[in-house]
Amino acid sequence: AAVTALALGGGILLAAWRWLRGAARAAAEAGASMRGKTVIITGANSGLGRAAAAELLRMQARVIMGCRDRARAERAAREIRAELGEREEAEGGGELVVRELDLASLRSVRAFCHRVLQEEPRLDVLINNAGIFQCPYMKTEDGFEMQFGVNHLGHFLLTNLLLGLLKNSAPSRIVVVSSKLYKYGEINFEDLNSEISYNKSFCYSRSKLANILFARELARRLEGTGVTVNSLHPGIVRTNLGRYVNIPLLAKPLFNLVSWAFFKTPLEGAQTSIYLASSPDVEGVSGKYFGDCKEEELLPKAMDDLVARKLWDISEVMVGLLK
Repeated sequence: AAVTALALGGGILLAAWRWLRGAARAAAEAGASMRGKTVIITGANSGLGRAAAAELLRMQARVIMGCRDRARAERAAREIRAELGEREEAEGGGELVVRELDLASLRSVRAFCHRVLQEEPRLDVLINNAGIFQCPYMKTEDGFEMQFGVNHLGHFLLTNLLLGLLKNSAPSRIVVVSSKLYKYGEINFEDLNSEISYNKSFCYSRSKLANILFARELARRLEGTGVTVNSLHPGIVRTNLGRYVNIPLLAKPLFNLVSWAFFKTPLEGAQTSIYLASSPDVEGVSGKYFGDCKEEELLPKAMDDLVARKLWDISEVMVGLLK
């Protein structure tokens, strides 16, 4: 009886926690219209990116899904249209477009941007969402450590190649999805490519710290242009980002229970991205870091302008923007 009561009480507490978290879901729900605006979301076929794509489509945006696997992206697009209703998409003014984009290939990034610049008259929002998490040591097509290459360098090149269009479309916004795990990362300029040593957790955290430093330096460079840049952490979300994390078979039931109770759903996790992309509350706000649709403080290492500028300079050379 005691065990049953404890389980029942725990279940009630977990349900109450989830209800409160749902009730606290951010301001993007109020949803400003995005009619007439074009949004690019990287990694939009699953998880946070898919949730953001669906919500921004519902808000009547033209959403370009930049995805590595075109077949999976097309399937996700069909599912989103079915969820919202084909008629609602057509009548509401929104549109969902799939474009191939592999952030582990600078060639693919350049091809994607070339097509965007040829076909799109404007770009109102760029959401740098895609990421890879704690993978075994691997290299991108161009020889970069995979997490640093995809999470930072791929997005660095993508953003720089689209800056002209973003400026011409101003006021426009850049949203950079980082992680609270940036706190455990350090920018080691002597081993950015992890040739000397590799720790998958440290390298993920380093790439997320690089995201924040990139957003900070980019915001400084874009002052006065009408283009804003902000970074965010989505919280702990139930997505396939953790596909490289091994959980012992016996621990999986407990992990599933904990994730159901305490992890955010993709839609909950995407709220800050949606907020920064659409809310009039952050019009003109730039160079900040957000969580749960509120500005948050950063550790000093994420506000080091000297490190941010040095990282920018080195990244320019690594992706071929400077020889």
